[in-house]
Amino acid sequence: MLLRIDPASSVPLFEQLAASVRSEASRGNLRAGDRLPAARDVAGSLDINIHTALRAYQLLRDEGLVDLRRGRGAVVTDRVAHYSELGEAIPRLVASAKEIGVGVHTLTAMIRQEYGS
Repeated sequence: MLLRIDPASSVPLFEQLAASVRSEASRGNLRAGDRLPAARDVAGSLDINIHTALRAYQLLRDEGLVDLRRGRGAVVTDRVAHYSELGEAIPRLVASAKEIGVGVHTLTAMIRQEYGS
């Protein structure tokens, strides 16, 4: 599993890290029961503060993607299957949007409207 962040981005590092884990899940690279690397190891390899890595893991816990347990670390939950399903559906959605000439900003606005935000 390759976790990435962009220190130059305006997106907070913890959000980038959580997004990277979600991306791995949507690509099918994570399965229920898999353990994420220890927050300390992630922080060291990405050269970020351990609290940043822990905040990302807590965000993923709040979303139900991982279960955090003392001594066991971050373990991927069964909910990962839903991320894999989305990972399969998103390329089809984007291809359909491109085919009819809907740009990324319009598609994003349509998704936000569907969410009600």
